[in-house]
Parts: sequence; C-alpha cells; structure tokens
Amino acid sequence: MRTETLPLDETDCFSQFFIDYISKKEELAPYYGEFPSIQNFKKVIEQRNFKVENRSVLVEELENQYKGLEINAAVSGNIKSLADSKTFTITTGHQLNIFTGPLYFIYKIVTVINACKALKQAYPEYDFVPVYWMASEDHDFDEINHFFFEGKKLVWKTDQKGAVGHFNPAGVKELVDQLPKGAEFFKEAYNQETLAKAGRAYVNHLFEKEGLVVIDADSPALKKIFTPVIEDDLFVHSSKDLVAKTSASLETLGYKTQVHARPINFFYLAKRVRERIEKTEDGFQVVDTDIKCSDDEMRKLIASNPERFSPNVILRPLYQETILPNLAYVGGPSEAVYWLQLKSVFDHFETPFPLLMPRNFALIIPTTTSSKWKKTGLEERDLFLSSENAFEKWVKTNSDHDLSFDAELQKLKDLENSQKEKAIAVDPTLKQHLEALFTSFSKRIEKAEKKLVRAEKRLHSDRRNQIQSVKESLFPGGSLQERKDNFLNFYLKDPQFIQKLLQTFNAFDYRMYLLHE
Repeated sequence: MRTETLPLDETDCFSQFFIDYISKKEELAPYYGEFPSIQNFKKVIEQRNFKVENRSVLVEELENQYKGLEINAAVSGNIKSLADSKTFTITTGHQLNIFTGPLYFIYKIVTVINACKALKQAYPEYDFVPVYWMASEDHDFDEINHFFFEGKKLVWKTDQKGAVGHFNPAGVKELVDQLPKGAEFFKEAYNQETLAKAGRAYVNHLFEKEGLVVIDADSPALKKIFTPVIEDDLFVHSSKDLVAKTSASLETLGYKTQVHARPINFFYLAKRVRERIEKTEDGFQVVDTDIKCSDDEMRKLIASNPERFSPNVILRPLYQETILPNLAYVGGPSEAVYWLQLKSVFDHFETPFPLLMPRNFALIIPTTTSSKWKKTGLEERDLFLSSENAFEKWVKTNSDHDLSFDAELQKLKDLENSQKEKAIAVDPTLKQHLEALFTSFSKRIEKAEKKLVRAEKRLHSDRRNQIQSVKESLFPGGSLQERKDNFLNFYLKDPQFIQKLLQTFNAFDYRMYLLHE
C-alpha cells in the first residue's frame, strides 16, 4: 500500500478533548499520568507488580476458555507466558459485533499486536502479549446485530435477552450465505454454542499467527479476584463521588465528559438477565425483575457467586486492570476520553492506571477513487472537507473569474481605520458609530461574494457530482469509513489485507493513515 499520514487535528473528525490529549496538553496530564510513548513504558514496566496468584488464575482460566478450539503454538505460548512475572499485556476491547462490525475493530487489534512487537524490540528482556477483551457481558443488542457490506446493511434478528455473549448465534450463519467466497470461516465460528465463543473462534482464525489472546472476563474465577470492588461499590459507593469530582474538574477546563457514575455501578447477570442493581431501604432490588435481597444475602451472594455481578462502563476498566498484568489500553477517541474520568477510581483501589494508547486510524482509498479525486486537482487532505466545502475550494481555485472580495475588504478596513482617526480627533464618541457602519458594509460585501460563488457553482454541477461521489464512497453516510464499512469489503478482495495493515501501521504514530490500494 502507498501510504501517507495526516495529523488528526487536520481531519476535523475528532473532539477537541481527544486532540488535546494526543497533543499532550499540560492541563490534562493529572488525569492520566504518563503519555503512551515507547520511552514511557520503561517506568510503567518497573512499577507494574502483578500478584503471582492472580497470574495463575488468569492462565488457568484462559486455558479453560480455549478448550475445544484448535490453537497454534503462538497463542498457547503466550497464554503460558502470562504466568511469568516478566510478561505483560497490551489490551484492547470491543463489543461482540457480528462479523467483527466496523473496520476499526481490525485496526484496534492490529495496533495492539504492533505495539507488542515494538515494545519487545525496545525491551527484549520482557515479553508482551496482545489481548482482545470481548465485551461479552454487554446487553445492547441493537449496537452489535448488524454490519455493512458493499453498501448493504445485513442484520441478525433474534428475540434473545440478557448479556449478548450468552446468545446462541445459530441464526447468524444464514448471513454467511449472502457473502462471496472467502468468508466461510465465519460459518464455522457461528457453530459455537454462544456468541462469545464464536467471537473467540473467528478472531483466533484471523490473528492466531500473531499470538493474539482472546479473553472472556465473564468468569467466576476472574470475578472472584474483583470481589472487594464489588462489595465496596454496592455498600460504600466510592466510585460515584470520585468520578463526579473528576468530571467536574474536567468540565471546569471546558471539556464535555461522557460517562456518569451511579451509586451502584454493577448489573445483576444471569441467564437472559442483565439489569441494574439498586439499593433499597430493605436491601437491594434488581431493576425490572422480582429479584430482591437483604444486605446479608447480598454479601453472601458476592462471596459465593461473583459471576452474577457485571461492571458497567465505570468499573469495567478497573476490572480489566485487576485481572490482567496490563501496561496499556488501546482504544478509540471516545474510549480514551472517558478513561480520563476514571484515574481517581484506580488510585482509590490502588490499581495502576494503564497508558492510554489511541488505536490506529486509516482511510483506505481504492485506485479508481484515487484517480477520480486526482482529476479534481484537490489535495488528498481535502478529502476530509465536507462535500460542499471541497467543491467550493475547487470552484475558487479553478474559476476563470475572480471570486474573492478580499482586496475590497482590505481597502474597506484601511478606510475604516483612517476615518476613525479623523472622527476621534473631532469627537471620540463617534468611534463606535463608525465601527458599526463599517461592519455593516463588510457583511454586505461578504454576502455579495457568497452570491458570486453560488452563481459560479451552478456552472460546474458535474464537478460537484464527482466530488460528492468520491466523498460518499469513502465516507459512507457522512461517517468515517472505518466507523461503518466492514473489513470484508477489503479482505475478500485481498486475503493479505490484514497482513498489509500489520506491515503498514505504526502503533505509536497517532495520525490518520491514507492507504492507497
């Protein structure tokens, strides 16, 4: 692939909050600690002490989860290596979208794998294991039940309820028949009895050569490690005030926060059920169910069945860092921003806060599309302009007429300054009147310029259509390609697609990649 990069702040596709983070704005430093550069990993490695007994639980649980799935030496070796105190993980997480969902799911995993390779080269005395954390306990089915292939939205319909990882995915296999040859491995994956097991199967098929380890944290053994936090949240509610204080602090800096802590940040999890737990006068109530219990019964349930407690967005990150010897979390722009609200929670529970690594970002430009755009004479960075703004730039650049009134506006400004000097010498109170008068003139001239540009645009409707066609192909529905298109749009045409991404992306290059096929 021919590759170019573009600073993310020049794409106008990301929040100022995220841009300030990757720009290392000083005011945000207290909310994350260390910035994710290769050099900063040295300090994090030296400070990351992970209990030996927790490593043993983790390895045993992963080996159990992989039973029945044929895995290669790279995966099995990485799982076993987690027992060693010199082995650490780099983790990304994502929902169980069918067929992997949007393209950036692949980018996340490629980033994690490449980060581990780069760290191994920088710190050869340690081992680094790439991990994909499945959001198997999520219950928002509408977010995962579809994917976009060749401009069509393919949807899985089912009336199953509860945590999606528990769903039987048999009905998904019907969608495989609507795909071209090359996607058959999905049918085999969806023969698994749960959506979580299916996710592990197809991710393993795609990334086992890279030693990627897939973890399902919906586990009694892993939840048992987390019981002190579960009990604190249900009875003390520490997280609520900590997050609220951090959020208020960020908001005073002008940032809009994304997540809000509840008094209780756990769901009750059982077959076909994942509902919020609320405190009552008599004990606890599971919302929208008949499940109730006293304080004593709740304490006993935490001790005997910790798997019944599923953390929400506030405590899932802490759970991850509690059960993994993790150094960094790789996420998208929204994830990075909400993690910044959580550091005080980690500090309270004396758990190291990971480095927050943005995933790789990319726009894949097919040859035919690239050729069409070149004919416009616009720059590739102009692809990130709206269709209308890109077209306006083309018009102003290529028109046979002078459409700019900049010279006239400058003359008007010069006239304003000279007239104000004269007026002030006679009566200083006239200054405000003259400023208002010249502002009115300026607005009229700017309005005339806009009319002139609109008239010129009408003469070039073919070029407008050409620009709109390119924009729609690369930004379907006005969204970034990576947030909508599925990787199969590229993988089925080129089975080396993922390998090429692995060879192209630099996990520590926080810019937009323009990839030319």
